[in-house]
Amino acid sequence: MLDLTYDAPRPKVIAGESGDWELVIGMEVHAQVASNAKLFSGASTQFGAEPNSNVAFVDAGMPGMLPVINEFCVAQAVRTGLGLKAQIHLTSAFDRKNYFYPDLPQGYQISQLYHPIVGEGEVLVEMGDGTARTVRIERIHLEQDAGKSIHDMDPAMSFVDLNRTGVALMEIVSRPDIRGPEEAAAYIVKLRQIMRYLGTCDGNMQNGNLRADVNVSVCKPGQYEKYQQTQDFSHLGTRCEIKNMNSMRFIQQAIDYEARRQIALLERGQKVVQETRLYDPDRGETRSMRSKEEAHDYRYFPDPDLLPLEIEQDWVDDIAARLPELPDAKKARFIADFGLSDYDASVLTADTADAAYFEAVAAEAGDGKLAANWVINDLFGRLKTDEKDVTTSPISPAQLGGIIRLIRSDAISGKIAKELFEIVYTEGGDPAQIVEERGMKQVTDTGAIEAAVDEIMAANPAQVEKAKANPKLAGWFVGQVMKATGGKANPKAVNEVVAAKLGL
Repeated sequence: MLDLTYDAPRPKVIAGESGDWELVIGMEVHAQVASNAKLFSGASTQFGAEPNSNVAFVDAGMPGMLPVINEFCVAQAVRTGLGLKAQIHLTSAFDRKNYFYPDLPQGYQISQLYHPIVGEGEVLVEMGDGTARTVRIERIHLEQDAGKSIHDMDPAMSFVDLNRTGVALMEIVSRPDIRGPEEAAAYIVKLRQIMRYLGTCDGNMQNGNLRADVNVSVCKPGQYEKYQQTQDFSHLGTRCEIKNMNSMRFIQQAIDYEARRQIALLERGQKVVQETRLYDPDRGETRSMRSKEEAHDYRYFPDPDLLPLEIEQDWVDDIAARLPELPDAKKARFIADFGLSDYDASVLTADTADAAYFEAVAAEAGDGKLAANWVINDLFGRLKTDEKDVTTSPISPAQLGGIIRLIRSDAISGKIAKELFEIVYTEGGDPAQIVEERGMKQVTDTGAIEAAVDEIMAANPAQVEKAKANPKLAGWFVGQVMKATGGKANPKAVNEVVAAKLGL
């Protein structure tokens, strides 16, 4: 079991001139489906391709071209829903969302409004202080992405790249359960982690594969509790949506600024206008983009080119049976099986590749705790310095596990292990063979250690008398012996011999 306290959301409280205010946040996360082909065409989804090279006739809105649903994208949405403990709707339908898209040639977006493929679910968000909160998912629907407008290539005109047009997105809509900037970032981190484990979205925010629209409102203390009792959104205040956020840091900054902006308006007796806003990270402020549209403004209607999507329960069950071990379950297993702390288990399960690497090291080393220490402190630290990750690590799990095995067998000391790690990291090779060939083996022969201790004590009689009077000074002799043996003496054996010679 995870050592967590399940807590109700703790709202961030901001002091205003008229008293305290609380934040209420809901999020709409757009996650690009991990698929080689688009939602309604066979065009490639490769990132960084030549502009307008990944465009099928249906993506370009050519007359007479009909969309054909990509079954794999549907499976990915179902897999995501199952990973979020959500309801899977066996019948769903696509609608047309109509407004002017300069980078979507059809002039409308194919989405799901009335009948989404995934219903209510939840995400367990860990806050780092030993508490965890549940953020409810309202729905997940499939939709196609728009292209990209480029405005900085020519002073007089804009260009359009349609490569993203028609790429499958999952829009994951939360309830207004998030109560502060830090919790919002933690929610995105957890959502991205789950989808990476599932293989349904790579979560690359830099490439635009994961973006968030953040809805922010403020209310007086007690109003959120009234909303929970009545489900009346008017208790939560008027919300503003901050569009297309793709940075954890900027999400937190934008929420904090927007909340304070709304509070200032309300305390001046003005109204908060429901609108869509953009965050300017250079100025650290949000600014108005357009008035917030309601669903009827989009003139939604069922897409006449696509029949309702019907899936079989057996198909869903087969997907469920093949789900991987998810982050919470893996973390609990690492704690139970390897005796790891909550923190170490969290670090090692943050990414699937990291978790797999650690497990391979632990299996090779035969000691999960020692493996965790070396992976987190030595390997991760060095990889970060070299701007690498475990997928490009110069040292394999078998090599690192081999080093740990040598420590456990007392073949090498911790100090020698550090040197050995550096050799294997930079030069490669078998750790055990390197130790033999380079004479790095730890000195465990008691006779040799006694001889070294006797020699140092004979040369430092005054220090011997001081150590007998003050046992804390015995460490000086241990250090001298380790220095004399090039760090190869077994530290435990040295301590025992020194204590015996000093009569301690």
